[in-house]
Amino acid sequence: MRARLRRPAPVPSTDAEQGWQRHGAFAIDRDGRRIHYGDAALDLTRYEYALLAALLQRPGAILSRAQLMDRGWDSSADSADRTVDTHIKTLRAKLRAAGAAHDPIRTHRGLGYALEQ
Repeated sequence: MRARLRRPAPVPSTDAEQGWQRHGAFAIDRDGRRIHYGDAALDLTRYEYALLAALLQRPGAILSRAQLMDRGWDSSADSADRTVDTHIKTLRAKLRAAGAAHDPIRTHRGLGYALEQ
């Protein structure tokens, strides 16, 4: 009995058991509001996290600026359309810094943005 008490607790072996979901090179922990790209943890602002989480939720789907703002902003009436563009730009820079060989966020002119599958 004492030997059992001295044993370390088992460590969960899969990402899913720890709350992480994988999407290609991305791993997201929605409860902890963390996203990793490859092995690198991304240091994201609240809005960058919301945008990337929305794109990760529907990989391949084109989300308009309005849809992205609805998911990431408390009041989209207070922000301009180009606010999303600005945050996407900084998000792309952070992905490049984390080692992304290509841009996983695709711009669909006049429609919105999509995450490559």
